[in-house]
Amino acid sequence: MSLASGPGRAATGELPGELQLFVDQHVKYIQSLDTRKDELEYWLTEHLRLSGLYWGLTALHLLGHPEALPRDETIDFVLSCQHTNGGFGAAPGHDVHMLYTVNAVQILVTIDAVDELERRGKGGKEKVGKFIASLQDPSTGTFAGDEWGETDTRFLYGALNALSLLDLLSLVDLVKAIEHIQACANFDGGYGVSPGAESHAGQILTCVGALAIAGRLDLVDKDKLGRWLSERQLENGGLNGRPQKLEDVCYSWWVASSLAMIDRLHWIDGKKLEQFILRCQDPELGGIADRPGDMVDVFHTLFGIAGLCLLKYPGLKEVDPL
Repeated sequence: MSLASGPGRAATGELPGELQLFVDQHVKYIQSLDTRKDELEYWLTEHLRLSGLYWGLTALHLLGHPEALPRDETIDFVLSCQHTNGGFGAAPGHDVHMLYTVNAVQILVTIDAVDELERRGKGGKEKVGKFIASLQDPSTGTFAGDEWGETDTRFLYGALNALSLLDLLSLVDLVKAIEHIQACANFDGGYGVSPGAESHAGQILTCVGALAIAGRLDLVDKDKLGRWLSERQLENGGLNGRPQKLEDVCYSWWVASSLAMIDRLHWIDGKKLEQFILRCQDPELGGIADRPGDMVDVFHTLFGIAGLCLLKYPGLKEVDPL
């Protein structure tokens, strides 16, 4: 799956007629991404290949077209990224990392192929789970992304997400992980990447999502967080990630999913957000951009569609905000 942007560009003005989701064009756009191997950008984004597959595959499932990518080839590629320690890299030959391991698990669960880890992988799901668990610091509860030790609440959320999908949460210290998330909480109700860091919508999703998986949403100040998140909506209907920043389609997921988890999604104008997302489409070649007039890419295509799913846009599959 190519992470190359384009070739299309989101509309700069009003789309013809009533705004609608161009499902067929988006399906064709995602299917075309792995055919662009003659482009330099295809190879420059090899370090995101497994993530790109996850974004494209998930978008297709939400659009109601799970058959649009070949299942057997998808499984073959995922398994080709696995290392002997159970973890996964971004592409064959790339170093193992938490984020790509999480993506691999999500892909295999989505297409009901976890058993392929036992049959053809370099170790079954228990080995994958033990790799993820090995990246937790037992003294702080944090998780590193890889052997080099960088910690981030993204890695913590990813670890709990993957382990919950594999039914292996017992491998990690949930109490310590929850304590670390609480240390990342801020006076404004949000959460940062680490204790003392500013609140950011992406990090809020990881912290709230981790607490939801752990069954501890009772620790969230839902009204205070809901106010901070709802203030992310701008006049054009789009959402930003923190104060004084531009709107971006990806926050249609990061912000809206967090609001959904704390039962405050109705605190934003869903219709205005829907219209913003639809204006970010390329109506001819498919794909969704970060904002109207910009180049489309598979990352924003997924999170635009996922945002529409949260808003219950007609014809799309239901999505779990986790």
